[in-house]
Amino acid sequence: MVLFLAGNMIAQEAPRLGKSPVSDVVKAMTLEEKVDLLVGQGMFVPGMALPGASTQPTEAQKRVTGAAGTTVAIPRLGIPALVVCDGPSGIHAFNGGKSRMYYATAWPTGTLLASSWDTALVYKVGKALGGEAKEYGIDVLLGPGMNIHRNPLGARNFEYYSEDPVITGMLAAAMINGVQSNGVGTSAKHFFANNQETNRNTVNTIISERAMREIYLKGWQIAVKRSNPWTIMSSYNLVNGPYTQRITTC
Repeated sequence: MVLFLAGNMIAQEAPRLGKSPVSDVVKAMTLEEKVDLLVGQGMFVPGMALPGASTQPTEAQKRVTGAAGTTVAIPRLGIPALVVCDGPSGIHAFNGGKSRMYYATAWPTGTLLASSWDTALVYKVGKALGGEAKEYGIDVLLGPGMNIHRNPLGARNFEYYSEDPVITGMLAAAMINGVQSNGVGTSAKHFFANNQETNRNTVNTIISERAMREIYLKGWQIAVKRSNPWTIMSSYNLVNGPYTQRITTC
């Protein structure tokens, strides 16, 4: 009887991230845990009322006050809470008062870095940027920005690299490798065809298959193959009908 109970307890022990296959960990998650992980905990800035935000910070939010957000920890499966923070041109945490001020280097924007055509230089910038992120306790840096310069009036062109997908992919890979050499993750963004800020939550971007493959996806293909970013941030827009998060084939 004792042997049977011991064996049964071992069989029912939950898998843990880092010790078990990821597929087993995901399978063991409840629906509520999956939703919590996707939604996250948002931003907390003392003295700033944010829609839907709690008046008291979580333990993860206390680590970097004013970071862009945190994920939800699932202790029983060994999943920690992660702190994510902007941005492509430098650490961007809203200062949380005089007791803890954040200072960060303002690095050259993506467009300026791309003008160098120098992957070694961009790697060095990424390494320095990732080092600052690590010092602050940030787990994932929300960058680099990889959208194509489709229109010179694009409001966020400054943080994207180029109108050329090869330059975009090569320099993004260099930046990602530099940041991640510190043990800090990146979130390459915004996948994909987020080429305008006007109505970006609802615009339906219509792209031919050839243009999609040769221009709007090519940079992503290069960057992923050459750097293996920890995460990729999806865009808000639709592409040829569905939202980008729902596209299963390109």
